[in-house]
Amino acid sequence: MRIPRFAKVLVVFLTGVMLVQLLYACSPRSQAAEKTRLTIATVNNGDMVVMQGLSRKFESANPDIQLRWVVLEENVLRQRTTTDVASQGGQFDVMTIGSYETPIWARRNWLKPLDQLGEKYDVNDLLKPIREGLSNNGKLYAVPFYGESSMLYYRKDLFEKAGIAVPQQPTYPQMREWASKIHDPAHGVYGVCLRGKPGWGENIAFVSTLVNTYGGRWFDMKWQPTINTPAWKEAIAFYVDLLNKYGPPGASSNGFNENLALFSTGKCGMWVDATVAAGLLSNPKESQVYDKVGFARAPIEKYPNGSNWLWAWALAVPKTSKSPEAAQKFVAWATSKEYIQLVAKENGWVAVPPGTRTSTYQNPNYRKAAPFAEIVLGAIESADITHPSAEPTPYKGVQYVDIPEFQAIGSAVGQTLAAALTNRTSVDQALQQSQKSTERFMKHTGYIE
Repeated sequence: MRIPRFAKVLVVFLTGVMLVQLLYACSPRSQAAEKTRLTIATVNNGDMVVMQGLSRKFESANPDIQLRWVVLEENVLRQRTTTDVASQGGQFDVMTIGSYETPIWARRNWLKPLDQLGEKYDVNDLLKPIREGLSNNGKLYAVPFYGESSMLYYRKDLFEKAGIAVPQQPTYPQMREWASKIHDPAHGVYGVCLRGKPGWGENIAFVSTLVNTYGGRWFDMKWQPTINTPAWKEAIAFYVDLLNKYGPPGASSNGFNENLALFSTGKCGMWVDATVAAGLLSNPKESQVYDKVGFARAPIEKYPNGSNWLWAWALAVPKTSKSPEAAQKFVAWATSKEYIQLVAKENGWVAVPPGTRTSTYQNPNYRKAAPFAEIVLGAIESADITHPSAEPTPYKGVQYVDIPEFQAIGSAVGQTLAAALTNRTSVDQALQQSQKSTERFMKHTGYIE
């Protein structure tokens, strides 16, 4: 039987269509389109950069998931994530947030509870203070990538040369004396580095602990601001004087990362900051002074309360995530015991994320590689977010106040204190201005009349 010409044309056409569809299905573009794409917002801290690099292992094990990274400076990250989650923007599937945001956002129903982490995850292995800080009503809403308190780092070689012996619990008056002895700007060494960059999570994180141990607090029990008080004045005068006399130039621009770079290149004699820096400063790949770093508890003044903070950078899944199951799979991987083993294999035990798991601190390999482990663990376990000051407070939090408005309040005060650090205003004027602006804010938001 003879096949009509139009039928032959139709067969050729249909065959061509099927071939095109088959080629498209096999193309990389098609395969990529079928993947679940997770957009992850994270901070540009060293441990997070390591996570981004190692995430290729996760993608290899999960070929149906593709990761897209948005890596931001700390202040910018907080602005972007807060704006997105509050407006239900849905830009991110995974967010790097902290102990401050997690319970507040959970109460507002902005986060997914993390109840699909898998049987092997072992939630109870997470350090209790860190785990509780990332929970609300007994449910976990973020998992810690690393946890931290704060501590004193110092150059053992400079201290030995100056004849300085550091006690187990240093004081801030001692720190001033030590800074005067080791300050040597002619040879590129500054007596002390401290956070000066404005921001509620930058200079205010350190300043709050300083105010606490000088006997101050942010608010009294009726939510009246207590910034323009003798304790604050004494603490801030000490801070400004210390950095102006013995700090590096441009201290008002230095946050955690800037001071980490200064210390690791030998330009700081002392530094009070997050315990997470201990592993970075002790790592020969990251630090020029890895074999010269000494460690001690965060200094105190009149009162030990609140002299060392409690924080976790953690991974959370917003309610607006388009792929919440895949997102939970990733956050479980990035904060697991297996991930810690992976970092140890790739970069050495000294580089593993600290402050998250009991099993890490029980591991003899980590203890051998991390001479600071006991100090860090002790600082985390002794930090008390319920009693941050010598006087009672209506809030929780050592280096922050656990109300949504604190981001705005802390950032505004941080700008004013940075101005005092650069002598654009006096300490007295800075505290008066901070007191007035905080009073206005608390009245506007209905905390006080």
